[in-house]
Amino acid sequence: MNANNNNSNHNQRRKRFTVRSSKNHAQKMGAGARKNSGQNKPQQNQNLPQQAAQAASVQKQPAQNQKRREHRTPVRIIPLGGLNEIGKNMTVFECCNDMFILDCGLAFPDSEMPGVDIVIPDFTYVERNMDKLRGIVITHGHEDHIGGLAYLLKKVNAPVYGSGMTIGLIKHKLEEHGLLNKVSLNVIESRKTIKMGCMAVEFIKVNHSIPGAMGMAVHTPAGVLVHTGDFKVDYSPIDGGPIDLARFAELGSRGVLALMADSTNAERPGYTQSERKVGESFEKLFTKAGQRRIIIATFSSNIHRVQQIINMAAKYGRKVAVLGRSMINVISTALELGYLEVPKNIIIDIENMNQYPPEQIVLITTGSQGEPMSALTRMAMHDHKKVNITPLDFIIISATPIPGNEKHVTRVVNELMKSGAEVIYESMYEVHVSGHACQEELKLLLALTRPKYFFPVHGEYKHMVKNANLGVEMGIPKENIILASIGNVIETDGASMRIVSQVPAGRVLVDGLGVGDVGSIVLRDRKHLAEDGLIIIVVGIEKSTNSVISGPDIISRGFVYVREAEELMVEARQLLCHTLAECSSYELKEWTSLKGKLRDALSDYIYAKTKRSPMILPIIMEI
Repeated sequence: MNANNNNSNHNQRRKRFTVRSSKNHAQKMGAGARKNSGQNKPQQNQNLPQQAAQAASVQKQPAQNQKRREHRTPVRIIPLGGLNEIGKNMTVFECCNDMFILDCGLAFPDSEMPGVDIVIPDFTYVERNMDKLRGIVITHGHEDHIGGLAYLLKKVNAPVYGSGMTIGLIKHKLEEHGLLNKVSLNVIESRKTIKMGCMAVEFIKVNHSIPGAMGMAVHTPAGVLVHTGDFKVDYSPIDGGPIDLARFAELGSRGVLALMADSTNAERPGYTQSERKVGESFEKLFTKAGQRRIIIATFSSNIHRVQQIINMAAKYGRKVAVLGRSMINVISTALELGYLEVPKNIIIDIENMNQYPPEQIVLITTGSQGEPMSALTRMAMHDHKKVNITPLDFIIISATPIPGNEKHVTRVVNELMKSGAEVIYESMYEVHVSGHACQEELKLLLALTRPKYFFPVHGEYKHMVKNANLGVEMGIPKENIILASIGNVIETDGASMRIVSQVPAGRVLVDGLGVGDVGSIVLRDRKHLAEDGLIIIVVGIEKSTNSVISGPDIISRGFVYVREAEELMVEARQLLCHTLAECSSYELKEWTSLKGKLRDALSDYIYAKTKRSPMILPIIMEI
């Protein structure tokens, strides 16, 4: 900074000297012209254009120097997940030979991914540049921001930074994968800054549906990049600490190059309600429950909601039992780190719950999304070993179904009601509020930070477009709004920001212990099997004579029940016998060609009879 100031002062002195010299020169020329006005008029007229050009040149120099100063060391932003999708948030920031990662989450499989457990980002680019990696910063502890971290840390070694709650949840993840003692985990408080090579990352407190959520200010040679993380503006949060709007405003007054803002709720007008609104609903519902046992299903990570449930239980003289592995892990972490305040002896072991009458019990459980193996779903299906649903149960589902989960939740609600329980869900009472900012809150962040460029993140394309429109409403030129896709390389030097190239990016499917071994071909086969079933053709051929000595036998799975389609199977076998009889001795040697003929013949016949196309798998046994 001192060197730059010295150079700037030196340039200013040179400019003032040049301007004064030009003025003196012009005055001398003017005096000479007055003395020789009669003799040298033509010469005076010839010099005036030259003087004007010199003066113009002097005036242009500061603007040119200013333009040169605006172009700084380029910084690259590379989203590897979280754009045009919900989940698997991951972004790389790169400058010179330094690089750091912001978040590393997972997404849950959709109906097009049968058998897949989770989906994580493609780490190819990070692996190729692991020598540049200086660290990983995490905004908060939700699965879509930390769920892929253990898989990444198996491939690269880098320190991890986050709030106390975030690091506490990451510890559980790493312990499950046997990585806990191999990774440097660092707790960072709000307004603290960590160095990442030529960049620095400042943590800024925000409100969300989990404690310890942070936004980030990335200080780079090109300028300040502000990333909101998942956030909302809650002026009366449960944990007593509102979003640090003052720091966002301070950064805005100093100059923010780009704002990267959460787009999840960009379609919704107005403001997101405070979490305390749910507490008011709980007050009414606890009264309504009367002498019945209260069961509340919510997201395990929503510690603020768990706190309100515990407060209500204490007020109404009830004990609290906790059910579900993830719920137990998160609550124990929150208790250990001081994010939960629990009166003495109010939490009891699930094994001791039946020792108390129903009117003295509140059961907090997982399963608010209707997950097939969750505790609430198993209760609804009468498949839980410790909890049976009866008419003496008052059940609250304190969550909004994630898009795609509506049918699962509805099924669970129906089954719970069939058992005689009363079920309260989101559409009936205000038992859930979002953790994401609506339009007015997004506008507030835009107004406070006053960014030169706007970069919507975290959401499907429709969410990002709505967020971009808010930027236009707030006066940001359309050409300064970046709508990117995963794998895009967005480069900025302070003077411009644009997409310049593409890196490998996409999704990696995790199925059991297999990571990446389920690709598009395997998924296609799984869908084919699920939709149309499988037919196996078994033929035995004697090697010495090249003659068929057994079969063809037909085995059907997921296509038709053989005993009820006996005529179809008999005709199919006759067709295959005829096909084999027409094959020459040479064709019986060429198994690839033989399998193709059998498959084609049976496929055409099956489709003509049933309009179905099952997977057909010929097996030839050499005897």
